[in-house]
This record gives sequence, structure tokens and C-alpha cells, in this order.
Amino acid sequence: MSETIIEQAVGNEQRKGAQNFPLVNLFFIFLKIGSLAFGGYMALISVIENTLVKNLKLISHQDMLDGISLANLLPGPMAVNVVAFTGYKIRGRMGALVATTAVVLPSFLLILGLSYIYFNYDEVIDFKPIFQGFMPAVAAIVFSVAWRLGKKTLTGIPEVIIAVIATLVLAFIPLTYKIYTPITLIFISGFIGYFLFNKTKNTTINQNKVTFSKQQLITLLLVIVSFVFLWLFPLPLDKNSILYLSLTFATMSLMLFGGGYVFIPVIGSIVVLENNWLTSQQFTDGIALGQVTPGPILISATFIGYKVAGFWGALSSTIVIFGVPAMLMVYVSRWFDFIRQSTATQSVMHGIHCAVIGMISIAAFIIFKSSFETMAVSELYLNWPVFSIFLISLVGLIKFNLDIIWIIPPAGFIGYLFL
Repeated sequence: MSETIIEQAVGNEQRKGAQNFPLVNLFFIFLKIGSLAFGGYMALISVIENTLVKNLKLISHQDMLDGISLANLLPGPMAVNVVAFTGYKIRGRMGALVATTAVVLPSFLLILGLSYIYFNYDEVIDFKPIFQGFMPAVAAIVFSVAWRLGKKTLTGIPEVIIAVIATLVLAFIPLTYKIYTPITLIFISGFIGYFLFNKTKNTTINQNKVTFSKQQLITLLLVIVSFVFLWLFPLPLDKNSILYLSLTFATMSLMLFGGGYVFIPVIGSIVVLENNWLTSQQFTDGIALGQVTPGPILISATFIGYKVAGFWGALSSTIVIFGVPAMLMVYVSRWFDFIRQSTATQSVMHGIHCAVIGMISIAAFIIFKSSFETMAVSELYLNWPVFSIFLISLVGLIKFNLDIIWIIPPAGFIGYLFL
């Protein structure tokens, strides 16, 4: 029996076991993930993998890579799209709803409190020392994920070559083209995977049928077309109304690709220049608060919504910017479950998975490098706490299989003391 058949059988058993997993337990698992996932998209993905794949074994590493691959192809916040995907894999549509809600909740509550302080007292709390401690630990978490997934996915020379090329492309591509690079790599690596692995993969076909409702698909298409129409021809509503605010964020979430950092300039132009909801300084401060809180960076939508319409504005902005693309992710996941039964599709995804390993690897390097952005090369020795946090965290994760709860909080404490 080939390794692929074994992996598929293990994945099927994991999914069967997870079908009865309590939703309450799923909520608290993602609540914990959302409380510890500092550092943006790939950091959140890494915490999910560490918890659901490595420790709890609720999903397979192949499912995890599938979710990351789909998130790179679809619009909206990629991290929360992966959360919706994993929740759907574990407990269906209710699992996706529970997981998405729980992972965003800690960041939402924290940003809500900080927004109240900011707009009422004109202050920004300085989390920089703690955040500097988090970053090398987050880099270690991301690297450990690349290591674990790579050992299972990069089983031959062609796989390694695809991963290395993806890493080098992302490392050296000019900034002008970085927006389009991930999705381009996904398509190219899938194309290569079809020709390289289609003849050699010995796989079984999953006999579980996936049914589709034409009414559901038509409804989804109508919703997407409606948002596109509203993007081009906005309704004549009061710009400070909750309805206009919600429609604006919902439309943006479906029109933008590439994750939070790509969204920021576009959101800034709409929020600051077009609608005059925030000043440039307020928008910059809102993004900064989103970066130093756990969870997805686009939680800054809470900050913007609070400025425009108070608590209900914050709540509605948060729900639509994460909820609308998450629903699209669930629909596409159902379709993906159907085509995933094809041997050709599995070959394509195998090629994509190799490129994803490269993406995760370069993300670890970028996060680690961000700890030294303000330091000259000759001064790096002064930042010994950063190197210490990274190495100790990496050894703890790979050698001693530590849970992230023993990694992130101590790293922040060390950062507070020494950075």
C-alpha cells in the first residue's frame, strides 16, 4: 500500500472521529487560538496547525494544506478563510460558524476596548516591547509548521525543487509584483504537479458523495453579483449609517485578494479619502492596533466601525468583513470535496502543497527579520533576547513538542523585560 493511500485513510478516519466533536469544545479551542495568534496571517495558520493537526489530530496535514491553498485563491482575509475551512472540515457549516466566531472574538473585544480609549482619551497604548518578544516566538512556530509539513509533503526531489523555487521567488520578487505572486505560484505549481505526479500517484477514490443544491449555488452567485454591482454603483445612503458601512466592508471583502497587508492601502483610500471616516493618522493608528493584537490584522475593521457608528458599527463591520468571505469559503469547500476525489486533482494539489511549504518557510523568515528592522547589522548582538526567544521556542516546539501556551506568553514577558 502506498504512502498516499495510508495518508488518505488516516485523513478519512480523522474526519469520521471529528464529526461528533462537541461544538462547545471547538469554540474554546478556537478562542484559545485567537488569543495566542500574534503576527498576522501565517502566524494564525501556524497556531491552527499546531493545535488541530499536531496536538489534537482533528484534521490531517493534507486538509491543512488544502485550506491554505484555497485561501490563496479566494477573496477575503486568508487567515479567517482557513479557520472557516478547518471548522467546516470538523463539524460542517456549524463548525465553520463556531470556529470563525471564536477566533475573531478575542481580537474584537480587545480592539473594541482600545478603540474606546483611543477615541475618548486620544491615546494609543504602547505594546511594542511585548510585541517584539512575541515576534521571534511566532517565527519559531511558523518555522516548526513548515518543518513538520515539509517532512510529510516533500518526499522526493521534484517536491523539494518546487518548494525551494517558491521560497526563492517570494524572497526576491520585486515589491511591485508581490501582490500577484502567491496566486501565480499556486497556479503554476498546480500545473507542474499535474504532469509530474499524475502518473505516479496511486490513490483511492473517496466514495462519499457530495450533493449540491442549485438554489444555494444560484443564491451565492446572486449575492456576489449584487456586491459587485454595489461596488460599481453604491446606494444613495448616509455614509455614516450602519447599512452603508456594512455594505462597504462586505463588498471590499469579496473584491480584494492577497490577505490583510494587501488590503490595507485599498481600505485606506476608501476609509480616509473617499468616505472621510478617519484621518490618515487615525487610520495608521488603527492598523497599528490591529497588528499588536492577536488574530487577523483586518480586525482593524472594528476600529473603523467604532469610529463611524459606535459599538454597532464595530460589530457589523467585523461580522461582514470576515463572515461574507468565510461563507464563500464554505461553499467552495463543498465543491472542492467533490473534485478532490479525482486522481488528477490530487496530483495538482500535491504540486500546490509543495509551493505552500515554500510560502510558509519564507513567512517564518520575514517574521523573524521584522524583529530587527530598526537595527543596524553591527548592532544585532545587542538584541540577544530575540535570538534566545527564537531558539528556545524552536527547540521546545520541535524537540519537546510543547504547546503554544508555553511559548507565546513567556516570549511576551521576556520582551517586556529586555526589549
